[in-house]
Amino acid sequence: MNFRFIVLASAAFLSGANLRVFDSLLPNIAAEFNTSHATAAVVVAAFTLAYGLFQVIYGPLGDQHGRIKTVSVATAIVAIGSLGSAFAKDLEWLAALRFLTGIGAAGIIPVSLAWIGDQTSYKNRQASLGNFISFILLGQILGPSLGGALAELSSWRSIFYFFSIAFFIMTVALIAVDQKYRASPLDNELPPSANHPLRNYLNILKDPWCQTVLVVVHLEGALFYGSFAFIGAWIKTELNLDYMTIGLLLSGFGLGGVLYTISIRKLQTIMGEVGFVMTGILVLFLFFTCLPIIHSATLIGIWCILGGFGFYMLHNTLQTKATEMYPQARGTAISVFAMSLFSGQAVGTIAFGILTTLYGYTVSFISIGFCLLTLGLFFIKKLRVNLRPI
Repeated sequence: MNFRFIVLASAAFLSGANLRVFDSLLPNIAAEFNTSHATAAVVVAAFTLAYGLFQVIYGPLGDQHGRIKTVSVATAIVAIGSLGSAFAKDLEWLAALRFLTGIGAAGIIPVSLAWIGDQTSYKNRQASLGNFISFILLGQILGPSLGGALAELSSWRSIFYFFSIAFFIMTVALIAVDQKYRASPLDNELPPSANHPLRNYLNILKDPWCQTVLVVVHLEGALFYGSFAFIGAWIKTELNLDYMTIGLLLSGFGLGGVLYTISIRKLQTIMGEVGFVMTGILVLFLFFTCLPIIHSATLIGIWCILGGFGFYMLHNTLQTKATEMYPQARGTAISVFAMSLFSGQAVGTIAFGILTTLYGYTVSFISIGFCLLTLGLFFIKKLRVNLRPI
């Protein structure tokens, strides 16, 4: 693998862990600050809202000033926000500092995806993105597990000491790599876009196919990630397991994604993009509609693996399409894509919290399953007329 790919993927590994760390910590945070799970979820919403909103800044920065340099600025902000989170004295301060962390995290994975788009042909891009995602997923496996373990053995604050140190080291590494390769003839990043960033955004938002991709990924984020943030709380309520065990069970989601990335090349030749989406939505439908009737820790872990596999069949297809929405300003296009995804997650987290308060977990999870099925069928209809030969 390209050395720059390894460095960016390492940053994505840490970002993946940071992104999912609260999946297992939400009950712990609620208990420490003496509040409900739905109220404590504001820390998740704050992070994801910042993550989505600040894509509009990082995309053009990456297009104009270089992707690796932009990622190094982002990791530095995450290091500062993580250190502050470790010292938060109340829920309001923790939410504010997770918002700051989300501002930095916004520039890591999406800008790296744009770099991969610059470096690979469309034929190989789904597989290259799959390799990159495997690093993110390994981080997502580590995040809930490490967060749950530290919360059980020490304190939830310990995870943020770890992240502050790790992201500082990553910042130094990225700066070194950027300086080494910036003048290199091997640097294949596209030249800066001639259009003003605002013009690029308007061109993307006016395109009908881009609109379809952005709406679908926004709703995907709201439905899937908004509800998934509560699965740890549901497990705690139903089975009263310790936080370490909850973290391990939720790590199955990342493992399912890794299994997807391992099999992606073979599946791509058999199923194609439409097959990926169809299989993904059917798996997610089964995941959410059957989850409330599972009361075995072992089966929940297996079910999370299945859910992760299905989700990434759908999401990586969307992500591949995003890299070709607007190639002349790829960083800007992927920023809009990521902003749509994570703003959807922020809204979905709050909405699902309200839904569970009114109707309980069973009705809420089943409703999510049917909504995802409907969304997937809509996207397949649009995808069939926008297929690109590979």
